[in-house]
Amino acid sequence: DTMLAHARALVDRIVAERRLGAGHLAIEIASNDGYLLCNYQRLGVPVLGIEPARNIARVAESKGIPTLAEFFGRELGQQLAREGHRADVIHAHNVFAHVPDVNGFVAGMAAVLAPDGVAVIEAPYVRDMIERLEFDTIYHEHLFYFSASAMQPLFQRHGLTLVDVERVAIHGGSLRLWIAHAGAQVKPSVAALLAEERALGMTGRDYYRDFAARAAQLREELRDKLRGLKSRGLRIAGYGAAAKGAVLLNYAGIGTDLVDFVADRSPHKQGRYVPGVRIPVRASAALLESQPDYVLLLAWNFEDEIRVQQAEYLRRGGRFIVPVPRVRID
Repeated sequence: DTMLAHARALVDRIVAERRLGAGHLAIEIASNDGYLLCNYQRLGVPVLGIEPARNIARVAESKGIPTLAEFFGRELGQQLAREGHRADVIHAHNVFAHVPDVNGFVAGMAAVLAPDGVAVIEAPYVRDMIERLEFDTIYHEHLFYFSASAMQPLFQRHGLTLVDVERVAIHGGSLRLWIAHAGAQVKPSVAALLAEERALGMTGRDYYRDFAARAAQLREELRDKLRGLKSRGLRIAGYGAAAKGAVLLNYAGIGTDLVDFVADRSPHKQGRYVPGVRIPVRASAALLESQPDYVLLLAWNFEDEIRVQQAEYLRRGGRFIVPVPRVRID
């Protein structure tokens, strides 16, 4: 629900500010099932999704969202441009960190972006990852962890300019970057954030040096806390069978000896197991059915939403254990 509201608000803002309508085109790279692009359609703006997962692309098509089941890069961007597809706005949300060929990706964006168009990239911010000790966001599909200082020269290399930047709370802290063709006006936010990063030392190694030691310390604190609760005969479940949850559980060595099950809203995960630690995944209703004493909040980045969803569990006396950036019981 948080993601859907986030997408809707952003699209409403862009359409209003840029006065987009039936004569414009919005493209999203890694468009999933069309959850963002459907907001452009609602406002009368033509769309094109690019989603390499063919099963998900079919879902988008069934909703009436034109979707190419392809990986995006230099060649596809140039092909779309040759075919007359020039995007007034390009979205790339939570995909840039997954791309091995970032130069090809940005070159493709430059090719398909209209002369006065804008590209909007959202990616987890390495500053939030380091400062909030978000080690559980490090997993196999995340190849890069970005700062504005790292991305600015990448865009410049391909004739693009970072014209605005915002910090947004989604996914534990992300950067929203606004990209245009070279020569576009740059807002003061860009220079301000670049100066902050330099002052913090983010362009050097020392800023990152103690991250592993801090993560190891948190791991021990979390294991000690869970073992202490179990030794008192208390029952513990987890919430959120997502990638970050699998990373945290495996890194901390937390299995069925400490956590009875993990609840998740997705029916595609229910009846399965968390990889590595083999903790069973059940429907979120299981929290009320078994009423464990504590729930380890693996999807801590959606804490506020989960608290609303699980208000009855909390009303009955259940408590959440939030593991990141420090072990906290509420």
